[in-house]
Amino acid sequence: MGSLGCATQVTHVVCVPFPSQGHISPMLKLAKLLHSKGIHITFVNTEFNHKRLIKSRGNDSVKGLSDFQFHTIPDGLPPTDVESTQDIPSLAVSTKKNCGVPFQNLLTKLNETSDIPHVSCVVSDGCMSFTLAVAKEFGFPVYLFWTISACGFMAYLHYRHLLEKGLIPLKDESCLTNGYLETVVDFVPGFNNIRLMDFPAFARTTDPKDKMIDHILGETENATNGSGII
Repeated sequence: MGSLGCATQVTHVVCVPFPSQGHISPMLKLAKLLHSKGIHITFVNTEFNHKRLIKSRGNDSVKGLSDFQFHTIPDGLPPTDVESTQDIPSLAVSTKKNCGVPFQNLLTKLNETSDIPHVSCVVSDGCMSFTLAVAKEFGFPVYLFWTISACGFMAYLHYRHLLEKGLIPLKDESCLTNGYLETVVDFVPGFNNIRLMDFPAFARTTDPKDKMIDHILGETENATNGSGII
């Protein structure tokens, strides 16, 4: 718990995953580990995923405990079929644009609830860095949790350099099959003989205005603004 800065003082951690399964599941595992150390947890799902969870597993799945509670915020997207998977690029843009105020309201509500500890720390998905500005208003430290591997995160950090050197976006779809992805990338510290095809697949785009590339650039640049990275 020393990695959260103040083990004996942090009593209430608010966990905010990016609203997709590959992000929610690891955040939930982390939240359970923190809870096992006596930490009060508030786990924040989007309303869409909260409804999906109830539909799939029933109300007891989000009943929680007195010191492990589930809360929700809207994702800002139009209502959709709860059986469908949301479009990830649209979700990334919408959460960044629309989730700040609802999250601020939730933190205020939690701090005004008399029978739970005041919030003192936020653990946010690295792709939900809108939490940084909100938590700063309350004076809370924010730790950014990246659910990808360390080498994957390092690759994301160098997407901008791939752009600057003209390696991405791909000129056309033929680059996916003509051997272009075998291009060696020699400017990433600690990576030897890494190829363009070894970078996370979002790099394989032909769109110069790709939403996910823009999202990754912004979120990785914000990574250094947190109190720490998990």
